Amino acid sequence: MEFHKLSALEIAEGVKKGSWTASEVLSAHLDRIKKFDGQINSVVTLSEESAYSDARETDNAVSEGRDPGPLAGVPFLVKDNFCTDGIRTTCCSKMLSDWIPDYDATAVKRMKDAGAVLMGKTNMDEFAMGSTTESSIFGPTLNPRDFNRVPGGSSGGSAAAVAAGFCPIALGSDTGGSVRQPSAFCGVQGMKPSYGQISRYGIVAYASSLDQVGPITRNIADMAAVLGVLAGPDPNDTTCDAYERPSFSETASAGIKGKKIAVLTGYDAESMDSPLIEAIEKAVEYCRSAGAEIVEAKLPITMKHAVACYYMVALGDASSKLACFDGMRYGHHSDGRSLVEMYKRSRNQGFGKEVRKRILIGTCILTRGYYENYYVPATKVRQMIADEYAELFKGVDSLICPISPALPYKKGLVEEDPVRMYLGDAFSSIANLAGLPSISLNLGFTEEGLPTNVQLMGPRFGDAGLLALAHAIENKAGSPPIADIEKKGGCRE
Repeated sequence: MEFHKLSALEIAEGVKKGSWTASEVLSAHLDRIKKFDGQINSVVTLSEESAYSDARETDNAVSEGRDPGPLAGVPFLVKDNFCTDGIRTTCCSKMLSDWIPDYDATAVKRMKDAGAVLMGKTNMDEFAMGSTTESSIFGPTLNPRDFNRVPGGSSGGSAAAVAAGFCPIALGSDTGGSVRQPSAFCGVQGMKPSYGQISRYGIVAYASSLDQVGPITRNIADMAAVLGVLAGPDPNDTTCDAYERPSFSETASAGIKGKKIAVLTGYDAESMDSPLIEAIEKAVEYCRSAGAEIVEAKLPITMKHAVACYYMVALGDASSKLACFDGMRYGHHSDGRSLVEMYKRSRNQGFGKEVRKRILIGTCILTRGYYENYYVPATKVRQMIADEYAELFKGVDSLICPISPALPYKKGLVEEDPVRMYLGDAFSSIANLAGLPSISLNLGFTEEGLPTNVQLMGPRFGDAGLLALAHAIENKAGSPPIADIEKKGGCRE
């Protein structure tokens, strides 16, 4: 049985019916990781012993007639900034290279409670700061669709693992597109839910007012099921809203007939790769054929100020958040002749180049003079962006726009043109600034085999309606296939 080709819901149904066991499914996926991940480096830690223990518990529940949970026996992976009880959690940084938490992040716990089986941790840009997954202490992850290109970032390992068939579900964190952009680059489906939809407890923060946990899957039905497991209030996270969630799986299949969907205009389409413009046109036609009304929308404040606003807010927040990693309280320690020298050595050795750069910029932003002239205005512009979207969604149900201006980048571009990397966040960061739900949806592939995609956005806590839109488009476009890495061989050392 080729378990890696099954969806999460198909795996869970088979486990519940006794068609196969959770242990069999787990073994097949672990074997696939060991055989092929040496080619792409998407998984940094495997937790086989605890995974088999969890799988046996699921099998026991089935044999004893107990409810094994909605995701019974489904193997999953999580980004290496999720705390995992007894499993190394490094944020792919020397600063935390030997840290083993003694508790699970709420998202991880809820997945386990639903019967899913955690196999291990995925590669990422160090401390989630990047767009290519090239800054990890474990080495870069490669795109399973094209080994000469990056998988995106910072959740590149999670997206690559799903695309390669190592798991049907992976979790990532999204601060400015870190779930959706790698999902787009790897040709899978990725979602950033509304801010406050899912608990962030147990996630090593980058920028708390922007961060959100997001699922990566190969189809929207699986995504809806995962969101149903993860969403809900958490007493450990006061930013997680306590409202009654709908059944995301039921609403995902509700259709979009009669819905009004806006298409973003007013940006420089000539600066985008043409297959991505064609993907938007396809999505629009699919929506029309499903009975939706299409209108145009312009967001002048957002398009002009989003990138600058995002980096002011994110880097200022990151400078504050990462101050605790000083070699004394937390993180890598290096001795010095004085306290100041100890701090300098510990942080210089513990943090990589990109993280140090962002901390320095963020610290500058928060200093007197710069704070009043840059950070405070950025927070005001952020509210203006949120207001612009709130006004838009008074008249439309959803928005279609790009997720990235480019197809997957070739390796090394982050060093050659870092400014282009930052500008690549122009479309993805706006959902984080406004706290909105957003989905990166695959729309097929170019002749060279590179994924094309669109971004779908909805009003705050309009996640269910957004899933319905994604499901309707996916019904026309089809869900993406697993990357054909078998022909390229390779083995994990």
